[in-house]
Amino acid sequence: MQLLDALARHGHFARAAKECGISQSAFSARIRNMEHELGSPLVKRGNRFMGFTEEGLIALKWARQLLVDADAMRQEIEVLKGTLSGNISIGVIPTALTFAAELPLRLRDTYPNLSIQIFSSSSTQIMKGLEDFSLDAGITYLDVDVPSSLQVKPLYEEKYVLLTPVALAPRTSGQISWLEAAELPLCLLTKDMHNRKILERIFEQAGAVTKPIIETNSFIVALAQVANGSAATIAPKKLADSLPVETNTVQLVLNEPEATMPIALLVADRDPCPPAITALIKTISP
Repeated sequence: MQLLDALARHGHFARAAKECGISQSAFSARIRNMEHELGSPLVKRGNRFMGFTEEGLIALKWARQLLVDADAMRQEIEVLKGTLSGNISIGVIPTALTFAAELPLRLRDTYPNLSIQIFSSSSTQIMKGLEDFSLDAGITYLDVDVPSSLQVKPLYEEKYVLLTPVALAPRTSGQISWLEAAELPLCLLTKDMHNRKILERIFEQAGAVTKPIIETNSFIVALAQVANGSAATIAPKKLADSLPVETNTVQLVLNEPEATMPIALLVADRDPCPPAITALIKTISP
């Protein structure tokens, strides 16, 4: 089970074998033994690892679930001894990374032996990761249908502000309507990004049509355009407030409409719940 998981993460036989502490030949032999036992090929082979077969993907999903359950058992026994250790992997949408960045310190305050891996992920990647057990939790938008197999813990409402160079700003403080913001030279995320889809719905509600001069899949690029004076952008207020104050940048609250988007923690709905996930929920809940 651990070999399959390592191979999926590394996509390379030698690196996966090294992580598992065995030779590459022994690693391959054990995978072949599993294939023989299951009566199906699990791995597509060529001169290198080429992915999993359909049967292999099923085996990988169950392997990860079994590993999660085994780790949860170990955690419960540790709790009886007054300790709790382990690792929690969390997929986080880019706009919530500022919020997520505060979690390791808050969690380790109470549970010093727990560690967190934070991955910048799209909402689609988060749902997939929770489904195939490659992620323990996700922080994402709540404007999509959430499967009944997941628990939902609301966190906060994402609010939006316009960040603009002083030279492009219609005013230096206060508010700006979405309709007025649409008239500015904008740098927005690409249309395949969930954040962009949300913003387009709000613009449409305001009766505005956006014609961004720059599109990117990175907020860093968008913020750089504001810093160099070439474009304005729209950012979540939590992200904007975490940035160093730039003397040549203006932050205006967007209104008409006053739009927000709920952000939530998603975890698998399991009974019993792994102690590490329970600890995360207690730490993160408002």
